[in-house]
Amino acid sequence: MASRVWFITGASRGLGLDMARAALRAGHRVVATARDTDGVADLIGGAEDDVMVLSMDVTDGVEVETSVAHAFKHFGRIDILVNNAGYGQMGRFETVSRYAIQRQFAVNVFGLMDVTRAVLPIMREQKSGHIFNISSIGGARGYAGSAIYCASKFTVEGLSEGLAAEVEPFGIKVTIVEPGFFRTDFLDAHSVRYGDIDVPAYAEGNAVHKNTFDEISHNQPGDPSKLGDALVALTREDNPPMRFAAGSDALEIIGTDFANRQLELAKWSKLTASTDFD
Repeated sequence: MASRVWFITGASRGLGLDMARAALRAGHRVVATARDTDGVADLIGGAEDDVMVLSMDVTDGVEVETSVAHAFKHFGRIDILVNNAGYGQMGRFETVSRYAIQRQFAVNVFGLMDVTRAVLPIMREQKSGHIFNISSIGGARGYAGSAIYCASKFTVEGLSEGLAAEVEPFGIKVTIVEPGFFRTDFLDAHSVRYGDIDVPAYAEGNAVHKNTFDEISHNQPGDPSKLGDALVALTREDNPPMRFAAGSDALEIIGTDFANRQLELAKWSKLTASTDFD
């Protein structure tokens, strides 16, 4: 397969960094974007001609447009877009301020939309492309203590489904990636955030939630390098999946959730059908 150009957001660490490395190992070229790019080129590795590192905040529309244009001018195309930039806003809903909610959606949703909007004209002109929108098991199931984060990822999934149907005529594919727990710094103080409003009624639940995540942090079962390789493998497929559950935990959780939804649908089917006109 000919070398392709990958445009990856949030590539300075975590999943984004390992996705960039995987693409390079497979012989592709990479545009790695991040807010802080110090040392990123050294972390990614690869030949200088194959890697472009750009400072870009996905919440800054001007930076997004400029970075995409710069990448296109340099490499002449963008084949794979990985919308990876994001973070987890945790805490019970009532403990998360409107400002914190808006910031979560600014990064996880509107930033993703703006990057996609900037790249799509290039892919449409090429009549080819593959977009990976990084969701989460929290985009397939809602969790106590993660309602806002889950809401952002549910939005990404709905957008991705609709977008896939819109761009399919132009030869562009869309895959939603639903990772379980991968061994990155997602759950440590570099990334995750917790509620900023003190509501005593939720104090115990929030403390248990945070302690659980602190214990899991850097002990997660998922290997980021292998996820990077899996995305490379998906780019070789003529008919890649709409959704890709990443990790054995994601497979179990999402599979169980689907089974439970089927049972619930069957249980209430008579009442459901009764709401039609006679």
